[in-house]
Amino acid sequence: MIKVGVLGARGRMGSEVCRAVRSADDMELVAAVDQGDSFEALTAAEVVVDFTHPGVVMDNIKWCVERGLHVVVGTSGFDPSRVDTVRSWLTDDSAGNVLIAPNFGIGAVLMMHFAQKAAPFFESVEIIETHHPKKVDAPSGTAYRTAELVAAARAEAGAAPSPDATTTEVEGARGADVDGVRVHAVRLSGAIAHQEVVLGGHGEIFTIRHDAMDRESFMPGVLLAVRKVPELDRLTIGIETLLGL
Repeated sequence: MIKVGVLGARGRMGSEVCRAVRSADDMELVAAVDQGDSFEALTAAEVVVDFTHPGVVMDNIKWCVERGLHVVVGTSGFDPSRVDTVRSWLTDDSAGNVLIAPNFGIGAVLMMHFAQKAAPFFESVEIIETHHPKKVDAPSGTAYRTAELVAAARAEAGAAPSPDATTTEVEGARGADVDGVRVHAVRLSGAIAHQEVVLGGHGEIFTIRHDAMDRESFMPGVLLAVRKVPELDRLTIGIETLLGL
């Protein structure tokens, strides 16, 4: 049995993770920790799943790494500098591994994969993500990671920047610029997690879209990460390799 602790256990995603772990035949939930709780219960775990807040997640990861615990992170807000900081904590003496996933939804991961494959073949590409209005960061971690993958694929193929003749704009109207890819964040009541990658060429538009209707859709990916993180090498970004992509 894999002994699992959950950080952010009373949140929307954390409570769903707790239910999924309890239902898994090969896992035992040994700690459900949230704001104000002692972390000591987590020392009984082998793997800690973090769905907390960008403002506290770095301290959470460091606490776990210092105690040799494996960590699966679903909290967003990871730009390259934060990833580099986590990597610096994972020395040869570290017993635990860390997996940071921008998204655990199988469909969402495939969306990112397909967007990366398609990006070099189109002149233009932009990303539109829509989430519930209680989400604290923008753009989402998924959209940010998608933009990074798309930009890298286009750079490797020698593709030119997406054309854009804009010279005058209200600040933010063209969205955020992530490595040359425009990302637009919508916060809308009734939404959960949705993303479109829109690619344009001569006489055609190709749209790759993923919609998460229920947070339960992320659980197969979370459980897969919990099972696999002890076998990984120090720091892993995303669950793509776990799916054979």
